[in-house]
Amino acid sequence: MTVIAADTKADAFDASGFSRNSLSQWSKLAALFDHTLLKPDATREQIVQLCEDAAAYRFACVMVNPAWVALAVAVLAGTGVPVGAVTGFPLGASLSTTKRSETESLVKLGAKEIDMVIDIGALKSGNSLRVSEDIRGVVAIAHDAGALAKVILETSLLSVQEKLLAAELALHAGADFLKTSTGFANGGATPEDVALLRGVAGTLCGVKASGGIRTLEHARAMLEAGASRIGASASVVIVRELGAP
Repeated sequence: MTVIAADTKADAFDASGFSRNSLSQWSKLAALFDHTLLKPDATREQIVQLCEDAAAYRFACVMVNPAWVALAVAVLAGTGVPVGAVTGFPLGASLSTTKRSETESLVKLGAKEIDMVIDIGALKSGNSLRVSEDIRGVVAIAHDAGALAKVILETSLLSVQEKLLAAELALHAGADFLKTSTGFANGGATPEDVALLRGVAGTLCGVKASGGIRTLEHARAMLEAGASRIGASASVVIVRELGAP
């Protein structure tokens, strides 16, 4: 499997400095969290609480399943906290037309951040063109609507070479963030995978660590490895460890 040669990279990302600054105050750390609830049995009450927590702690966004976007947008109206949603989730095996259509619906409902899962099977089959076009379709729609596009690689299912290739494809397709995991596979974020993705991204895009991040030490390890955004359902618990009320 051939890894695409990247264009000229920007300067290396200062993970140490970024981490140190982010951990200096709980509010700075909170601003990096995608406060997440993607469980299939999530209730309306839980989504409302998720949004209220996000507004109270000023998290980067809330991340919900498509069915809850309209509710989340309504609850967060006027707070300045954006709503994010997933597409092609959690397997990535949806048709590209389905991912694009879903993304169009989500941004019309008010989603400002879209986290899409790549076509993992196509990647492992060596069909880079399919993977690239799949990503580009979603990224273009998100960007046309002024939304961010994060690309989930599901790193626990990939070899090192596949991780590098997927990251390069996502970067070249215009991803705003390379994201490690859905949290639904057989493994989540690791510092090693975050560092690998940051090595590809440089300063050209963000890196989101997600999957199994439940403590301040977990979050610290991801930031020190190069993450600039963290997806977690335990966001409140983590920022409270750093002194949040």
